Amino acid sequence: MGPDTPKLTVDAVILYNGRIVLIQRKNPPFQGKFALPGGFVDIGETVEAAVVREALEETGLSIEIVKLLGVYSDPSRDPRGHTVSVAYLSIGHGDLEAGSDAKNVHLFDISSIPEMAFDHNKILEQSRGEIDGILSKM
Repeated sequence: MGPDTPKLTVDAVILYNGRIVLIQRKNPPFQGKFALPGGFVDIGETVEAAVVREALEETGLSIEIVKLLGVYSDPSRDPRGHTVSVAYLSIGHGDLEAGSDAKNVHLFDISSIPEMAFDHNKILEQSRGEIDGILSKM
């Protein structure tokens, strides 16, 4: 048995048609709350491949990763236990459609983001400059 370590996750800030893509969670924790698309990294998978896979599974969009936003590791960020998330800024392509762990998928203006699950409001808040820079070019 290996060491007891935090679980690795990914989160995607997806810009699509000039707005931010958020999912509405189908399952606990935070069932029914809005969140960034994302999830757990599979064994043998890179974090980049995981964020692309999770985005496609939850939103129907293929994404182009623009940049790494940061690593979020607060031990209390997930009520299921200690997780560490690698967050990416990306551009979405394709047809928006809820899937997998998403009850619904919605587009929001950066100025009207609702209260979200986990630490996702913090991720968006800390990446606001990068988001605004890309949105101004769209």
